[in-house]
Amino acid sequence: MTSPGTVLDARALGRALLHRQWLVERREAAPLDAVEHLVALQAQSGDAPYYQLWSRLTGFTTGDLSALLTGRRAARVVLMRGTIHLVSARDALRLRAVVQPYLDRTLATTTAGRRLPGLDPAEVADAARAALAAGPLPADDRAARLAARWPDGAPGDLAYLARSLLPLVQVPPRGVWGAGGGLVYAHADQYLGAPSATDPAPDGTVLRYLAAYGPASVADAQKWLSLTGLKAVFDRLRPRLVTYRDVTGRELFDLDGTELPDPGAPVPPLLLGPFDNVLLAHADRTRIIDNADERRVFTANGIVRGTLLLDGRVAGVWQPELKRTSAAVELRPFAPLSRPDRDRLAAAAEDLLGFAAPGVEKTEVRFAAA
Repeated sequence: MTSPGTVLDARALGRALLHRQWLVERREAAPLDAVEHLVALQAQSGDAPYYQLWSRLTGFTTGDLSALLTGRRAARVVLMRGTIHLVSARDALRLRAVVQPYLDRTLATTTAGRRLPGLDPAEVADAARAALAAGPLPADDRAARLAARWPDGAPGDLAYLARSLLPLVQVPPRGVWGAGGGLVYAHADQYLGAPSATDPAPDGTVLRYLAAYGPASVADAQKWLSLTGLKAVFDRLRPRLVTYRDVTGRELFDLDGTELPDPGAPVPPLLLGPFDNVLLAHADRTRIIDNADERRVFTANGIVRGTLLLDGRVAGVWQPELKRTSAAVELRPFAPLSRPDRDRLAAAAEDLLGFAAPGVEKTEVRFAAA
């Protein structure tokens, strides 16, 4: 077992991350258990969580996650960093309570907040809650009801404030694989049948974060949770943690008794889904991607592309093209590939097409020039 105080380089941290993320070998686990192990799946695009679970679970199908959403066992809700995440119904309200201080603190600095100065957030929250009391509402209808109360405010801005102030769930078919339809919102405690959580203490969430993303620094956890002041939380949890150092001397925390994998052990080539938290869960991403390559993955308009990994590091991006009778994946490596790496990535891409487009007449894997 790695001794406390050991210096962990990027390779050691990267191997630990892949093991914690169930990416070295797919697991035979229930999709809901995977969602809860990962704490939350970033879901800025509807299909992203499906690819994220496909890369981690054996036998996973798009219908498995769709059923969790339609059965109200999982939900899409604004959480960390003010972005949409897919979480279990059990976690939706308690995680929202943890991140609510961030949403409250930053509300005035958002575009909507700046355009609506002087509005009492409590009044907006009460009005939005009343509008949803009879059940889910399309986003435009909810915005119109708020605008009737505050006619000087833009409906979209008022709706944005409401979703930041209240735990609003995006109701299916939003997020269901292959389904269309506009945004419909419901209040989470009503839709999920549980009272809103009120405890903002992040201690339990920090421990779960370390289980899935550690070892990690205080800054890493703050980046992922979009919270500040977590040093006091880590200090409070120290009796349950072990500490290491990274190559810069920064203190890293992990759950006591958690064994780290051999950093020299091989890992398979991987295709990771868009918005995968492997790339979003740390302030220092060098354990998984070179700083120079981040601009190739993170776009100016906030998209996080699907990535391909070789030897545990981001080595390119991929893009699907799914049609009714055909499906393709284009792989765009950052550097020329060896023949074995090319063949293994092509096999992974064929596997992905079998998952995303089963039964189509034609599939194709293309490689763009590096």
